[in-house]
Amino acid sequence: MLRINSDLHQQIGREVIALEAIALHQLGNMIDGSFAAAVDAFLACKQRVVVSGMGKSGHIARKVAATLAATGTPAHFLHGAEAAHGDAGMVMPGDVLLVYSNSGDTVELQPLYGHAKRIGVNLIGVSRNRDSLLMRKADIGLVLPPVPEACTSSMAPTTSSTMMLALGDALAVATMRARGLSGDDIRALHPGGEIGRLMGQVADLMHSGDRLPLVTVDTAMPEVVMTMTEKRLGMTGVVNAGGDLVGVITDGDLRRHMTNLDTGEVTAVMTPSPKIIEKTASIKDALYMMRAHRISVLFVVPEPGSRRPIGAVQIYDIASSPAWGH
Repeated sequence: MLRINSDLHQQIGREVIALEAIALHQLGNMIDGSFAAAVDAFLACKQRVVVSGMGKSGHIARKVAATLAATGTPAHFLHGAEAAHGDAGMVMPGDVLLVYSNSGDTVELQPLYGHAKRIGVNLIGVSRNRDSLLMRKADIGLVLPPVPEACTSSMAPTTSSTMMLALGDALAVATMRARGLSGDDIRALHPGGEIGRLMGQVADLMHSGDRLPLVTVDTAMPEVVMTMTEKRLGMTGVVNAGGDLVGVITDGDLRRHMTNLDTGEVTAVMTPSPKIIEKTASIKDALYMMRAHRISVLFVVPEPGSRRPIGAVQIYDIASSPAWGH
């Protein structure tokens, strides 16, 4: 049985991540007018951004295409080798061609360069080799800094792949912001799954109307217990004479005051000043607040500055929403 050198493994892991962090820092310092020109090309694109590459660069290209599409820039991936066998027709006038190649001299990608030129498509190249064929053919060249790969032989794409991925994210986000996409726009691009769920509004999940448990500060405790039992949310909000929220009583509060529930006052049992959130806030914001304050319920108000509860949302509501786990 092999003995595992835990300390050595950990040290190597830290060294790899440190090296890639240095590479990303250098990449950030190299962002210049070429990057801005690439973003402008995406914004001016009348059709789609076609992203291509081979090997590990191809895997990165596929992910970058997906990220662009998810952030409002129509895009799709074209396998470099398939392009030479008919799929080059997937690049059409009005497109922008974004090609990833670590060496810049990948043979399988070269037919794409001539095709792009013939139909007048802008070619954006990403490579570590500024003297490569890709960089010479590209209308816009994005050169990666000369940082060694993280593997011992400095051959397997590691650091270079990380930089390519980060550069793709930067292009996608910069283009998205230039388009002025709102949270609603991003949500529309993700009708299902985690992003779509978290970009939804609190109002979509909140308990409201007859489902919202509320009592006043002068309600007798036995009636409070009855209200909590009927509404089945494990808590109730407490409002003052003006209808503003002043406290919350949870099942835990009841257990802590079990000995005086018959005669105790609401204000002695409740937790004062419960957290609130506006109805138009995102579910993501609600989840962040719950985690930050280590609470499981937020009361919902109609607008900023108000403390008039119109609903409540629990962390269990978020976990059980239809898109959870998709």
